[in-house]
Amino acid sequence: MSKETGIMVIIGICLLVLFIGILKQRADLVLNFVVRMAAGAVAIVFCNQLLSKNGIDIMVGLNPWSLTTVGLLGAGGFTLLYGIMAYRLM
Repeated sequence: MSKETGIMVIIGICLLVLFIGILKQRADLVLNFVVRMAAGAVAIVFCNQLLSKNGIDIMVGLNPWSLTTVGLLGAGGFTLLYGIMAYRLM
């Protein structure tokens, strides 16, 4: 292993330890984000099905970007996603 590779491995391990320490201190924020993301995914699926049954062509996809938006912004992110899709329909 070269000297540069060894230094990069040490820096990576240090960053991993710092990240784990931050997660331990802020576990409530991480849990809140995950719960909002899961609830948002369920709401998106339900809303997509409801709109599809009524013949409205607005559908939000489940992808990392939409789930991150809902996880960070909550209900505001959910309405933002559907607002963007409604705007694109116009």
